[in-house]
Amino acid sequence: MNHPDYAALEADLNDLLGPRGVSSDMRQREKASVDGARMSPIIAELLPLGVADLVAFPTTADEIAAVVALAVRHGVPVTPRGKGTGNYGQAIPMSGGLVVDTSRARTIVGIDGDTITADAGAPMNALEQAARAEGKQLWIYPSTVHSSIGGFLGGGSGGTGTIAHGSNDMGFVAALDVVTPTSGGVLRHVEGDEALGYVHNYGTAGIIARATVRLEPLQDWRGLYASFPDFAGSLSVLRTLGRLQPAPRLVSADTPHITAQLPPDDAFPAGRSSLRMIVDASLVAEATAIIEAAGGRIEDVREGPGVSSAISVLSYNHPIEWLQKSEPGVYFHVEVSGDALVDRIDEVHAVYPGGMLHIEAGHTVPIGMLAGIYESPDAVYDGIHRLNDLGVGVHNPHQWNVDFRLAQTVELAAVTDPAGLLNPGKLNPAYAGPTKGAIR
Repeated sequence: MNHPDYAALEADLNDLLGPRGVSSDMRQREKASVDGARMSPIIAELLPLGVADLVAFPTTADEIAAVVALAVRHGVPVTPRGKGTGNYGQAIPMSGGLVVDTSRARTIVGIDGDTITADAGAPMNALEQAARAEGKQLWIYPSTVHSSIGGFLGGGSGGTGTIAHGSNDMGFVAALDVVTPTSGGVLRHVEGDEALGYVHNYGTAGIIARATVRLEPLQDWRGLYASFPDFAGSLSVLRTLGRLQPAPRLVSADTPHITAQLPPDDAFPAGRSSLRMIVDASLVAEATAIIEAAGGRIEDVREGPGVSSAISVLSYNHPIEWLQKSEPGVYFHVEVSGDALVDRIDEVHAVYPGGMLHIEAGHTVPIGMLAGIYESPDAVYDGIHRLNDLGVGVHNPHQWNVDFRLAQTVELAAVTDPAGLLNPGKLNPAYAGPTKGAIR
């Protein structure tokens, strides 16, 4: 269909969802057509990249499926959206069409043994709260704790995850219910490796309507806040702390300059490098001894259900985001990994002017976000190759193309979306990024 009839689609969506479930209002359309892409100066130079013609707000997984079916019937492109916490344009509707905002589909279906099932719009912190009530916790815990489960799984990078289990494509997903243009409005249930085909590809092969993810027994977590006179002190203990057993949920550290940009907290003393841990209560004394033996000091130890959330939201790319807010238009970042982040930190920092690292103890090796002063896309890409030469794995976040399991996604989408209606512009088979050694 060369000229989709948006008026007819809007009428059908109104019949399905009611007048509050669909909008053609320009303010709503613009709001649904942006994410955090301004965090990337490379992408920011290209914005805006597209505006939705319509926005739908389904409230259940079945309604998500029905909305997609209506759009397909009218030949309208469909871009899925969670809570818009992505940072690199994956939820921007480059071809216009319909944005399916899943954030109102928040039902938590229930817990069955070591899994929890929820509709796509359920926030991650709500899943964690439901799990805690049953003596369990999420198998991994993200930095964007307010993001929706569907957006988190369908979006870009794996995020913080946990030291024990890695990122969200490493066993976290038990099953998905997805809708595709060829499924006729019926949810398709997929499990295990088949479910992985719909993770991290921005809905280009199928849109996640409901997810089942893994849980584990609840631990008694503490939030441990420490500081060192300099970043070298934090680096000296990061890997040791990350290898404690039972594994901490997170070990995260920042340079003194980045620390100074974080939200005000007495646990972030001026002029010092902050180190933060989500650590099992049984390990507080051991972690304290390691930190103090290396010249650090404990600023605070906090407990309660909000501990994980408070520290996780200051991990992954969030400290760099605070840095960018303090000096708008100055900094960019790349995702990095490897022991060179500790062993060759001075060389790593020197790759980009104003280089500063946010670092975390990763599942196998340290991971982090390297910030630098933005000059040009070419300077960013040249720096990526220099980092590779130092033994640093790099993932370039300054693009919106699917780059996780790209070949498999292209093959799957040829079957599930032969007309190319799902999130057009995000699945380029010829894409070859300037990086190697991706962190996933």
